[in-house]
Amino acid sequence: MPEFTGKTAFITGAARGQGRAAALALAKEGADIVAFDLAERLEYPAYSEGAGAQLRSLEEEILSMGRRVRITLGDVRDDSAVTAAVEAAITAFGRIDILFNNAGICAYAAVDQMTDDEWNAMLDINLKGAFHLVRRVVPHMKNAKSGVIINNSSVMGLRGGNRLSHYAASKWGLTGLTKAWAIELAPWNIRVLSIHPTGVNTPMNDGLAAMEGATPLEIAERSAGNLQPVPWIEPEDVAQLVLYLASDRARYATGSQFVLDAGLLTV
Repeated sequence: MPEFTGKTAFITGAARGQGRAAALALAKEGADIVAFDLAERLEYPAYSEGAGAQLRSLEEEILSMGRRVRITLGDVRDDSAVTAAVEAAITAFGRIDILFNNAGICAYAAVDQMTDDEWNAMLDINLKGAFHLVRRVVPHMKNAKSGVIINNSSVMGLRGGNRLSHYAASKWGLTGLTKAWAIELAPWNIRVLSIHPTGVNTPMNDGLAAMEGATPLEIAERSAGNLQPVPWIEPEDVAQLVLYLASDRARYATGSQFVLDAGLLTV
């Protein structure tokens, strides 16, 4: 029997990249999926996000595996949209066992040139969005006396980055929330973990490249510094880490940071 049969996973930023890879990996292992994504262009950063067509194709792929799936359009900054999505998921599937807080943005900005709107957008999507999801999902996990919350931070959630102070602040914030929530929720057997990938080969690199007048590979190499000779890792690599942490094989892991960095943080 597949490892996650009978379980439901709620994934934000699911239309493409790491969220999509995690949704497909979990579905392949038996999970029903709630795929939540804004799927439209943001005012900041001004590059395209996942599209509705990508969510529909994700739905088709998951259904072809014989799994149930619920596709929901929404913004993690909008608590009413998050609340409605969580309640609809409970109505449809009866439970949420796994929450992957994956939705996030990244953009460069020098600290003395950064606007309040840029700072607020970064913190509201990357950090406050995770809070919105956890606030609405945790009551259901408490009722079930079990659950796994995985926050997608970054290597920048464990170090700094040039012209990335707002991004680093948001990702360090996720690291702190992970530790605080792990302490608070342990009595209900709810585990909370953060993952910290190096650069990942996703369409976000295309957007950053367009903003910087560079190529995606140049963007990856600018911030990588990986010991292993790769400019980036693949979304499927991240998905495999999510699978492990969400499984009973990691049942005693909580409050910890799991690095998938190709050696970047070693030096």
